Amino acid sequence: MSGFLAGLCVAVLPLLAAGFWLGRRTARPPGLGGLGTPVEHATFRTLHTASLAAPPLRAGLTEETAGKSAPRLRTLLGTDALCLTDDRRVLAWDGVGAHHREAIMERLAGPLDTGRGEAFRIDCATPDCPVRWAVVAPLTVDDRVHGALVACAPGESAVLVRAAAEVARFVSVQLELADLDRSRTRLIEAEIKALRAQISPHFVYNSLAVIASFVRTDPERARELLLEFADFTRYSFRRHGDFTTLADELHAIEHYLALVRARFGDRLAVTLQIAPEVLPVALPFLCLQPLVENAVKHGLEGKAGTCRIRITARDAGAEALVVIEDDGAGMDPRLLRRILAGEDSPSGGIGLSNVDDRLRQVYGDDHGLVLETAPGAGMKITVRLPKYQPGVHSAGRLGNLTGD
Repeated sequence: MSGFLAGLCVAVLPLLAAGFWLGRRTARPPGLGGLGTPVEHATFRTLHTASLAAPPLRAGLTEETAGKSAPRLRTLLGTDALCLTDDRRVLAWDGVGAHHREAIMERLAGPLDTGRGEAFRIDCATPDCPVRWAVVAPLTVDDRVHGALVACAPGESAVLVRAAAEVARFVSVQLELADLDRSRTRLIEAEIKALRAQISPHFVYNSLAVIASFVRTDPERARELLLEFADFTRYSFRRHGDFTTLADELHAIEHYLALVRARFGDRLAVTLQIAPEVLPVALPFLCLQPLVENAVKHGLEGKAGTCRIRITARDAGAEALVVIEDDGAGMDPRLLRRILAGEDSPSGGIGLSNVDDRLRQVYGDDHGLVLETAPGAGMKITVRLPKYQPGVHSAGRLGNLTGD
């Protein structure tokens, strides 16, 4: 009996395998890579091609970005040729019939002026050239025409007219995002300039006054402080990069604190606890120093004794957690909320709203400053810095700042 069953299994297994294979073949057409129906496969392929065409355009419309995107856009439309232009010239031509570049630019005056699409026949003396018809779809950002997408084909096609308009709309959206990125960069640069303008006048004056006081009594001390001042101002007024490393920002803070200690002596006690593993983390330039300056100002304000400031930076998984605390006069939370909202700008609130805005712009609204304070209770400022954030990179050198 057992021998019969064994023989039956041997005979049935090939049939089951063949049935499974046949079922797979009939359920899913060959060559779809397990993606489902042909329609689903075509949808995936289209979305994938669009995703490859988009990144170059996020840098704006130039010869380089147009050259990288044009082949992908032509694949989307399935045309014999495609070109991208600005308002003066052809930036990229992909496909056959490149000898029509000048003729097409001559026909673009109307669409570029009105912002309306157009289709027209193309005369060609080359017998085997398939480019006989063109569809023009303007590329617009904020109602201003930046250029055009021109799809070329052997003959008239209503489908191509509609498809070219949709692809041009897709390109226009990418260009609009590029424009927003540039606006964001200009805004951040303007905010950094505004922050420098806030910091520099009183700090520069006080620092130079302190250095001058040591020139006769302790020339060596004056020389050291002058070097600290030079290093701090060199960092604060550098002109390259929106981002820096936590190590470099903390080094700038050390230079700043050296100048403040020279002025206030034993009235200022600062403790640093820095985890070495967070030193390479990138963050917006000139982001922490204003917070430390705020702590110094509030810590010493209206207080006769020693002001204690504690700066910690530790690893918190996917984030670096930076905390700046002082035991100074503190602040009414309602006033603090007005400062962060930009409704009030007392001299004591230097840089807080600026830093909070920049952190939110770079990392999102859930990464703004977290402040805890009350009158007479000091202030605690917490900054959460993601270790990895798209677009946040720094070429800053790494220091060896650790300790407590």
